[in-house]
Amino acid sequence: MAEVIKENHDAAEIDSRIVSNNSETDEQNSLEQINETKDASDNNTEEPSEDQILAKAIENLKTVFDPEIPVDIYSLGLVYKIDYTKEDKTLHVDMTLTAPSCPAADFILEDVRQKLVSIKGPEKVDLRLVFEPEWNQDMMSEEAKLELGCL
Repeated sequence: MAEVIKENHDAAEIDSRIVSNNSETDEQNSLEQINETKDASDNNTEEPSEDQILAKAIENLKTVFDPEIPVDIYSLGLVYKIDYTKEDKTLHVDMTLTAPSCPAADFILEDVRQKLVSIKGPEKVDLRLVFEPEWNQDMMSEEAKLELGCL
């Protein structure tokens, strides 16, 4: 009887080792796949075009919201200029706020800066806060006006 228990114990130990080895193998395979994907993206050294950079900038700016207004800053018309200078790899953005004394100004500007520096291609971001021309509701997109009940 003691031998049977020992054999069952050994079988359980072997099963445990097989599961452990399979987990390690699966983990190694997953890591290899991640590294291969990363290597493939690292090898993609092709610089994005100016149009791709500007499109990505607009896409990212559409994810920035004034915490007091349920519409993104791009649709609100707060972004006046988006330019990319290929020579010095700088993304230039001029934007404004709905009011010069906007309490969320620091939050919005930091969010914009973070979204712009995440774009592949530009090495620098020149973000300027301007108040000329003064922002007004006519600068909003039709969708923004509809969302805010201005139509």
